[in-house]
Amino acid sequence: MNQNTSSLAPASFPASAYEWPAGKSSAFCFSVDVDAESPYQWNLAEGAPATLGQIEQRLFGPRIGIWRILDLLDRYGIKATMFVPGLVAKNHPDLLPAFVERGHEIGLHGYFHEIATEAGPDEFARALDESLALFKSQTGIVPKGFRSPAWEMTPFMLAEVKRRGLYDSSLMGFDHPYTIDGVTQVPVLWAVDDAIYFRFTGSPTDRAPPSPQGGILEAWLDEWQVLHREGRMMMLTIHDWISGRAGRVRMLEKLLDVITTSPGTWIATVGELAAHHAASGNAARFSVPMRLPEASAPHRFRAPR
Repeated sequence: MNQNTSSLAPASFPASAYEWPAGKSSAFCFSVDVDAESPYQWNLAEGAPATLGQIEQRLFGPRIGIWRILDLLDRYGIKATMFVPGLVAKNHPDLLPAFVERGHEIGLHGYFHEIATEAGPDEFARALDESLALFKSQTGIVPKGFRSPAWEMTPFMLAEVKRRGLYDSSLMGFDHPYTIDGVTQVPVLWAVDDAIYFRFTGSPTDRAPPSPQGGILEAWLDEWQVLHREGRMMMLTIHDWISGRAGRVRMLEKLLDVITTSPGTWIATVGELAAHHAASGNAARFSVPMRLPEASAPHRFRAPR
């Protein structure tokens, strides 16, 4: 079909179009999961051999990478949201105050980067409260948002986030903010997360070498152009120790050159998007119940025995 896709009008969807602030027709959010050493230490077995390779790769993030990212954001005048595990904030107490001083939002990301399927309800609740207390003690600010490590949620986790009045940014049910079971959700997307393309540690758990940056940049630009055209939102997620490397910063510059010059784009923090959603008619129009998966096995069309 030889049709110029750039001239296509936004597609029709069952629900009405998402309403952005006056003068804005789409949204872009720059988020950083400042994981540093926390996922590595969460997965490190007790009594494991003491090695330096992976921990040094991770520590590049708080030493160099995150500051390179902060300078990038300053150059483009972008305020980002930094989701920080409590352990990282504790081990690197200069990070949270620096983020706040430079105008960025800080959000919760577990304490030890707990994985939903590996930490029980009580552990999750305590990690949430310990993180809230730590953030307040370091910055005087109580965070308003949470992002689950590895982007998985359970009904208990969602209820605890709701009980504390937090928004969540872990799920992917829409490509703009929505409400799920009474919780404001600002969705993420694996396709625009740097880790699935560039995470490489030289360990046996690596699935493949890093992807070529040019191809990923092209894919991210395609994602943005369609979302922008349809009046939706793009949530970029990067990591301090991955995209703080020099070549990745150059890739991000090329991406931001396009996004920051796209007419009608609202460049906002995750918290700003959450607040707009909760205060607008969008909250009711795009509200869904929590739907738990049901196994198909009991209903399969098997031959009777």
